[in-house]
Amino acid sequence: MTTEPSANRVGADRVEKGSELPSRTHRFTRADLVRYAGASGDFNPIHWSDRVASAMGLPGVIVHGMFTMGVAVGMVSDWAGGPDRVISCRTRFTKPIVVPDDAEGVEISITGRVTAVDGPHVTVAVDVRCDDDKVLGATVVEVRRG
Repeated sequence: MTTEPSANRVGADRVEKGSELPSRTHRFTRADLVRYAGASGDFNPIHWSDRVASAMGLPGVIVHGMFTMGVAVGMVSDWAGGPDRVISCRTRFTKPIVVPDDAEGVEISITGRVTAVDGPHVTVAVDVRCDDDKVLGATVVEVRRG
């Protein structure tokens, strides 16, 4: 990950509509999926069995959508100064294309842009991609300013 939480906090006087958040990349490995399954209780075999994923028409095991969303919201949370600043988030899961291979895993890129500043609230549109493919759609996170 490339962003330090304390280095990029939302400043009441510094943030404005159109401001770009520092981008972030995140690598998912197969081991990460196993750990996430244990923590979340989501043991759907499409997240750990190539055989089942293939039978479902998928290109291989896929990263949990909620795991991907959590990493994306985490980028905004870090920028805002911590998870207690997050008011709400919403997203659409567009494509199950985050497919980690056994050796290297898979990397996503996350970018964000401030779309509204309304008093103590800041709205951020988030873009999450795997290679050139959009992974999450209409992802919006609302945070409280410092």
